[in-house]
Amino acid sequence: MAAVRTAGRLAGVVALVALAAGCGIRTTSVPVDAGPAPSRMPCEIAGKDVITQSESGVPVRVYLVCASGLASVERAATVPEGKAAGATAETAQALLDELQAEPSAAEREAGFTTSVRGPLVVSAPHGGDPAGAVRLSRQPEDLASAALAQIVCTFAESGATDGRVVLGGPGEYATRTYVCDQETKRHPDADVPTLAPSASAGGG
Repeated sequence: MAAVRTAGRLAGVVALVALAAGCGIRTTSVPVDAGPAPSRMPCEIAGKDVITQSESGVPVRVYLVCASGLASVERAATVPEGKAAGATAETAQALLDELQAEPSAAEREAGFTTSVRGPLVVSAPHGGDPAGAVRLSRQPEDLASAALAQIVCTFAESGATDGRVVLGGPGEYATRTYVCDQETKRHPDADVPTLAPSASAGGG
């Protein structure tokens, strides 16, 4: 009789296993990792947040760091109109202010950060500086490579310059002409390329 009861129990277990398999129920006790929930692709901001900072001002495009490269976002900044005297310096300062600002919530969610750290201001040009040159309160070469790349690419595609980004520091060193190319945008941590040194009074 004991053997009959044992056989009956085994038959019952086999039947339950077969029933579970037939219903599509996994018999393993190992937890299944389905992976993280889908998230927004980095470096893309929802359409309603195209201008991601203050809504007042003129739309400008600035370059931030995202996914180890540079990508542009639109901001609203106070910039001068036309080509009046001082417009270059004022525009450059407005763009610097945007680059030094903390990314908005929408920008952070999309993966944007900034390597430009303040205080960083535009200083007075030196006599003999090339037209359109921008002097900064710190020597450009002393800035982090990614920060300099952000500044150069932002200035290159704005009204702050005529397309050439001629930068200098507060000292008497000569200004240098920097280039924003696709390689700079892909690898902002590398040295930002330059052209031949620009002439400057007292430069060396």
